Amino acid sequence: MDRLRRDFYRRSTLTVARELLGQRLVRILDGQRLSGLIVEVEAYIGEDDAACHAAYGRTPRNEAMYDSPGHAYVYFIYGMHHCLNVVTEETGFPAAVLIRALEPLEGLEIMRRHRPDRPDRELTNGPAKLCQALAIDRGFNGVDLCAGAVLFIEEGRVVAQEEIGTSPRIGIKADELAMSVPWRFYLQGNDFVSC
Repeated sequence: MDRLRRDFYRRSTLTVARELLGQRLVRILDGQRLSGLIVEVEAYIGEDDAACHAAYGRTPRNEAMYDSPGHAYVYFIYGMHHCLNVVTEETGFPAAVLIRALEPLEGLEIMRRHRPDRPDRELTNGPAKLCQALAIDRGFNGVDLCAGAVLFIEEGRVVAQEEIGTSPRIGIKADELAMSVPWRFYLQGNDFVSC
């Protein structure tokens, strides 16, 4: 399958977020393909977005958000979880899409080993869960998803507009605007959406 090209990511973050639904996130681990259909995402856009990691400007932690579109921004939260984002728009403008959930497609046995004693529905139905299942950590921060050998996004299927649900982003603690904008997108009725 063809990988998504840089021009895909060099667009409005909201457009990229919606169109990431249905695409296939791929992780190559010890020569094995682990993959999943992207079924839920959230958009974070610029220093004016109080929920965005760039709201307080450029820092060593968020540096990857200012990179060229199509790079990974992986951060560590609560001292225990990793989250994968895809950088969007133009170089120097901090915007990204958080990959919130996947429908597992390939490498389920490996994912089950990474997340033991969980039903398949709970392997990748959250941003930290999918990173654990696919063994994605801070070592992938700044990786070029358009040219990388072990983490990339392939073309999946086209998702019709009527299949897409929207809501405010989850778990946001910021101003009223940041907590209310409908920048979470998900495949309606999909069992692997986080909530």
